[in-house]
Amino acid sequence: MVDAANMSDEGNRKGLRKNVAAGAIGVLVHWFDWAIYAYLATTIAGIFFPQQDETAALLSVFAVFAIAFFVRPLGSLIFGHLGDTLGRKKTLSIVIITMAAGTLMLGLTPSYESIGIWAPILLVVARIIQGIAAGGEFGSAAAFLAEYSPPKKRGFGCSWIEFGSVLGFLLASMVVAAMFAMFTPEQIDSWAWRLPFLITVPLALVGLYIRLKIEDTPEYRALQELDTVPAAPIRELFRHNSKQFFQTIGIETFMNCTFYVVLVYLITYQEQMVGLPSAQAAVLSTVASLTAIMIIPLSGMASDRLGRKPVLITAGFLLVLLPYPLFAYMNQGTAMAGFLSTFGLAAILALILGTHASTAAELFPTRTRQSGLSLAYSIAGAFFAGTLPYVNTWLIGITNNHMVPAFTLMVVGMVGLITVSTIPETRGTNLLHDSDTARSGDNKTENVKVSTADEH
Repeated sequence: MVDAANMSDEGNRKGLRKNVAAGAIGVLVHWFDWAIYAYLATTIAGIFFPQQDETAALLSVFAVFAIAFFVRPLGSLIFGHLGDTLGRKKTLSIVIITMAAGTLMLGLTPSYESIGIWAPILLVVARIIQGIAAGGEFGSAAAFLAEYSPPKKRGFGCSWIEFGSVLGFLLASMVVAAMFAMFTPEQIDSWAWRLPFLITVPLALVGLYIRLKIEDTPEYRALQELDTVPAAPIRELFRHNSKQFFQTIGIETFMNCTFYVVLVYLITYQEQMVGLPSAQAAVLSTVASLTAIMIIPLSGMASDRLGRKPVLITAGFLLVLLPYPLFAYMNQGTAMAGFLSTFGLAAILALILGTHASTAAELFPTRTRQSGLSLAYSIAGAFFAGTLPYVNTWLIGITNNHMVPAFTLMVVGMVGLITVSTIPETRGTNLLHDSDTARSGDNKTENVKVSTADEH
């Protein structure tokens, strides 16, 4: 007999903090890399592309940036399969090694002036490697933390994934600001631009060390003992869990679109549309990150106490009702208007960030959890959220309406409300479903103790 509840309690007593660190550090490294590349786009354009046309060079940098988004689904297929067939621990380790390899390659690639056309080619290869790793990071971390967190604190445990992502953003902005303060423009163009990327490598190695010291999750070990580890989790996902998969795409679209508007697009909007000075917009971006960091764990705790659906429904209603007045207030252009509107948008985002990972993880059985999480997250990011900053800019250009981002967020809020209305309340649910305890190829069910939330 496999007692999943006892395995989970034993695992939780033996180092929950280490497991949280193991799950969250890779997400931090990924978003640190992502933000560094975005912040240094102009510098990278001058290093990797010929400068006869500066605009073309910058567009090339953003095209390479987009490539990493569109290979994420490939990474999610690879690492989702590996996570559901080989285990969460092995996949977490492979993901962070892959990520570090791509970042190291980017940081060491010679300039266009040194090796010509090979420079942008190697840049593309490095970004593809990073994109593939990014496609596996969220699903691996979310499955791992969901399965290692105590059922009554699963929302709080999973919230640290997004705490790590926002912290990665914040650290990146601090590192880039320090670099521009310490070095001359000539030094940055010559060699100092590489330092932020190279800093990632020791961070990733620390993460790898932590991940190598952990055990696999109680739920996955239960599958191994029962000999019910799936051979083809992707096929099983679409055959038996397609409803949960599309629900997760909706949840992750809700989260990702809000994330990209508030933490990525808003600084550009405040500079170009509101007319704020760049320094003030940068301060407001920091305000957004700090607000999210403070509220994300509280959101996870609220979802453990009140339920996942009440928190997400509250966030959905707020996202439908508040963006228009917040953007209208922001467009007054005062410091107070910028601060309060940014704080409000970041607070709504944080409610979603603190709850979405545990909610989505609880929808899937253990057999297909990592595949479902990874693929749904990547599709939502690549095809909906990643393009939203550009769509907002285009729509403002053709309509001359500065309230476009408010309207897009209101639509995203409706997507969230509709999606959340279709899912069951999952708080404290047992992560070993009936399909996890049935042997492949027959309908026999093993004698497995499946505990409810009350038993924890």
